[in-house]
Parts: sequence; structure tokens; C-alpha cells
Amino acid sequence: MTQSAMRKMKWRKLKSGDRLNRGIGGDLLVVVFVGAFAAFSSLPLVFAIMHSFKPLSELFLFPPRFFVMEPTLANYVGLFQLSANMWVPFNRYLFNSLFITFAGSFGQIIVASLAAYPLAKHVFPGRIALNQLVVFALLFSTTVLMVPSYVIMTYLGLVDTHLAIILPAMQRTIGLFLMVSFMYQVPTDTIEAARIDGCNEFGILWRIVMPVVKPATMTMLIFAFQELWRSTGDGFIFTENLKTLPVAFAQIQAGGVARAGVFAAATVIMMIPPIILFFFAQHKIIETMAYSGVKG
Repeated sequence: MTQSAMRKMKWRKLKSGDRLNRGIGGDLLVVVFVGAFAAFSSLPLVFAIMHSFKPLSELFLFPPRFFVMEPTLANYVGLFQLSANMWVPFNRYLFNSLFITFAGSFGQIIVASLAAYPLAKHVFPGRIALNQLVVFALLFSTTVLMVPSYVIMTYLGLVDTHLAIILPAMQRTIGLFLMVSFMYQVPTDTIEAARIDGCNEFGILWRIVMPVVKPATMTMLIFAFQELWRSTGDGFIFTENLKTLPVAFAQIQAGGVARAGVFAAATVIMMIPPIILFFFAQHKIIETMAYSGVKG
């Protein structure tokens, strides 16, 4: 029996449920290492939560203390009281952030998918140059693109609207690059077979290609959600009724030292939606990469 055949048999055994021969000591060492690494990685999150429950007298202690000694809900109560007394209703800020985040995130997925499919699975003049241009565009940061984006939005008459934030977010190069990279995995023979069966290009994209690129889709969703959720729209939105939740919390922070605890509570609230999304998306990414990844 050749070495290649032996490796294939060993891989089948591992996939069927067998595990490597490792003793209890090795298992315990792995658990301790992973647990220690997880505990270390969670320290910033734990500190932020502890900080939000500290009374004002503990917030400015030196040296600062990691754990809260006398926890209080006064910071969260003060945050909701200030939110209720704002000139623009707090629900309006929340709606603006949710609308911009979801519209921009899902719009980015749709635009990147429609653009990546021909770049990855079709042959046409200039295809290689366009793919190289996509890679080259990754060198430009979002900050560098703010001035061109403002000029374009001004020309289109979209300044001081939500579209001034949503439209630039929909054309992020990193999303297109991820989708092109993952769409290369789809077997060309499968696409050709679907065409012979009478399936149109949109049907191929939706039924065959998109299920394979779920890891890229969920990764794009996480990145876009985090970026848009904390977006303030500075330089693009000026009307108070159109501003986002981070702007409202920044106004609360502007109250000075007395509102330090309230701002700490607002920081924790802003962290909750991305964390929830990450936990759901993380499971799907691991599942799809383990069971639905194919090579073309």
C-alpha cells in the first residue's frame, strides 16, 4: 500500500469520528492553554463591563482598579434619563444607526457578489487587469477616500442624507476581494452543467455560488456591521434628525467629568450588537468552512 493511500485511509478515519491518540495529560494541557488564552483575550471586555458599574468615586482612582468594589446601576439609569431628555428623541438616533448599518452591510454583500461572480467565473477582455486593480485598491484606506467620496456625494446631491454613508460602504474593496477569492473555489464544471440544464446566470449565482461563499459573506457582514455601527457620519450628515447613535453618546460625553460613568455605560451598550452578531456569524463560518468548502 502506497503512502498516499495510507494517508487517505487515516483521513477517512479522522473524519468518521476517530481522534488522534493523545493521553489525558495532553488533553488537559490543551484545555488549560486554550482557557488561559481565552481568559486573557476577554480582559478588555470584562474591564469595560466592570468600568460601567463603577461609581464616580472609583472611576478616577489611581492606580486604577480592575474590578468594581461597590457596583451601582446609577450610570445606566443616568444614561436612560439623559437619553429621554434629549432634543431629538433617542429612538431616532437608534433608528438611524440601525438603518445605515443594515442597509450598508447587506448592500455591500449584494454589490460585491454581483461584481465578483463575473470576475471569478467568466472570461472576458480585461478580466485580469480588473482583478489586479481590485488588489491594488486594497492599498487605499477609508480615510484617504473620504475626500473623493465627499466630492462624489456632493455632485450627486446626497450630502446630508443617509445614502452619503450607505453608498460608499457598499463599494468597499475588501468585500469584493473576499468574494472573488471564495468564488474561485466553485467548480466550473458545476456551473457549466447548470447552464446546460437551462439555469440563468442569476439562478447560478443564487443557487450554486452563494452557498459555497457563505464564509466570505459572513466575514463581510461582520466587518461591515462593525464599521457602520460606529459610524458618526462626520462631514456627510449635518441635520440632527439624521445623525447616528455614536453622535448622541458623544453629546452625552461632552457633559464633562460628571458624565464619565454614563459614557462608560454607553460604551458597553454600543458593544452589545456587534458581539451578538459575531457569536452567531462565528458558528456559521466554522460550519461552512468545515463542510461546504470545495476546490475547483
